Amino acid sequence: MASASAQHARVLSGMRPTGRLHLGHYHGVLKNWLELQHEYECFFFVADWHALTTHYEDPSIIPESTRELVIDWLAAGINPGSATIFVQSRVPEHAELHLLLSMITPLGWLERVPTYKDQQERLKERDLATYGFLGYPLLQSADILVYKAGQVPVGEDQVAHVELTREVARRFNHLYGREPGFEDKAEEAKRKMGKKNAKLFDSLKRRYQEQGDQEALEVARALVEGQGNITLSDRERLLGYLEGGGRVILPEPQPLLTKASKMPGLDGQKMSKSYRNTISLRDTPAEVEKALRTMPTDPARVRRTDPGEPEKCPVWQFHQVYSNEQVRDWVQQGCRSAGIGCLECKQPIVDGVLAELMPIQARALEYEAQPELVRSVLNEGCEKARDVARETLEEVRHAMSLVMA
Repeated sequence: MASASAQHARVLSGMRPTGRLHLGHYHGVLKNWLELQHEYECFFFVADWHALTTHYEDPSIIPESTRELVIDWLAAGINPGSATIFVQSRVPEHAELHLLLSMITPLGWLERVPTYKDQQERLKERDLATYGFLGYPLLQSADILVYKAGQVPVGEDQVAHVELTREVARRFNHLYGREPGFEDKAEEAKRKMGKKNAKLFDSLKRRYQEQGDQEALEVARALVEGQGNITLSDRERLLGYLEGGGRVILPEPQPLLTKASKMPGLDGQKMSKSYRNTISLRDTPAEVEKALRTMPTDPARVRRTDPGEPEKCPVWQFHQVYSNEQVRDWVQQGCRSAGIGCLECKQPIVDGVLAELMPIQARALEYEAQPELVRSVLNEGCEKARDVARETLEEVRHAMSLVMA
């Protein structure tokens, strides 16, 4: 990673392999990824090790689920030319960094992660009293830090995981960033910038450290990033020196908050396979139409002539995703006056969903017919991801004195 700006231009996100995706995944995650891949250097991975933390008893479904997941990503428009697509378990550096970080991470940090007790409560039928389940938030931290990702797209309920990652990175840098002769090496790196830039660096450093001037910090970072005649190690030393610490080996990521998905399930609850209320991205047009035409409506509309209330109807939530203002006004007036029936009301939704899925399904058919192409995408992505991860692990091993002199 060349600089702080390069770090913050890198995004990492993943999904557990649960098979084919549905509209909830598309509107909640994939549409965001489609935008991010053109704005950042993106790494999107299949989190197969994470799947084992809660479903370790039957891993046989993982390979096929991985293939189906990746096909849906590609069909939705994730471009392997714009983003790196890979499988977590094929980059063993994730596991090594997880192990090394586990040596310095206090047990209490893991036990206080909100989702730890939440998932234990929600998945009572599973035996989750395992080391892997306790440590999965730290594995997530390793996933992020091994690529030095600066941005992690998450919903508000996942911010705590990014904060844990920040704490772990901070602790690692504090323990291992203070290499022997750090300040002398930082001063030498500063001199390489030239007298004028070195003087400016000192001025900005004082303003930040003595006055807490955040603007001075950002300007100083940009100054360091713009230096073409210093090494990566010198750049990391200067960034750490600037902030009053040691060399920044593992940069702290920031949560990139994503909008909560407005995509409801067929019953008005959150769309989820566990609720059996989904529409798969690869459901046939007949299956989609049947699912939408039979979805429940306002219980007050027993007969065609009964007026209804859109706010009490799951179909109205679909209109908020798929219909324009004119159609929504038509629904509001027609439902309350019984001027339209429920099947009439659903038709724009049927048309909108089918239109959205048509190009996705056409691309999915192409990838289904070319399994070797999907394998090639993953092979190339895994190779690229591993190259980046190896660089990080080399730095980490040196910092932890795990390399023979």
